Amino acid sequence: MADESRINISNAAEIVTARRQGRVLAVQLGFDGSELTVIATAISEIARNILEHAKDGEVIISRCNHRRKCGICVVARDSGPGIADIDQAMQYGYSTHKGLGIGLPGTKLLMDEFHIVSVVGQGTTVTMKKWRH
Repeated sequence: MADESRINISNAAEIVTARRQGRVLAVQLGFDGSELTVIATAISEIARNILEHAKDGEVIISRCNHRRKCGICVVARDSGPGIADIDQAMQYGYSTHKGLGIGLPGTKLLMDEFHIVSVVGQGTTVTMKKWRH
């Protein structure tokens, strides 16, 4: 596998593909068992959000480095409706689709870095990183 994978997200099977590709790269980067599960879970959640809210988008999974740190970077982006109130969306328990409301805030807790940019009517980009310890 290359150091970057781009996976279009427009159906449930592609969520599985994104999760698998993230796991493969994470293994290559030296992450251990529990970290592999965390990374795969975060990718699943963020890809599921694309499908549920925007209908399609993409997930880009790549290696990232910062000084002496090595890790995995996941960028999820769509051209969906966007998020009107990011602060509200990041509150644990808030849901627009009758879910548990743990998707975005839960994903943020799983990863070491999490950044979200959203413009109503233009879409959302989530960038998250997990560093190997």
